[in-house]
Amino acid sequence: MRNKPKKPFVPDERLETVRKDIIAVLEERPLSAKEISGTVRIPEKAVYDHLQHIQKSVHRKGLNLVIIPSECRKCGFVFEKREKLKKPGRCPECRNEAITEPVFSITQA
Repeated sequence: MRNKPKKPFVPDERLETVRKDIIAVLEERPLSAKEISGTVRIPEKAVYDHLQHIQKSVHRKGLNLVIIPSECRKCGFVFEKREKLKKPGRCPECRNEAITEPVFSITQA
């Protein structure tokens, strides 16, 4: 059997940049990285990279990237001082891995 040649990857046509799309979505309502990924149609891993840049760029425009921190579902520990945007692996208090995702939104400064 011969393999058919694969068609070249053609990305979706975009009118705005990915970061502008993410900013527009986050100004409307708070979302987790997984929800942003589905809305903007990019991998979840790429969302975190874009959010780091968005955090710096919206500050210059007089806006804030608000981060509602992750929380342990078992003991209620809140990851308030966490600087990384990604969801933590496990709770430092009870070692449980059931942790909510952080939620992001953009508000006026």
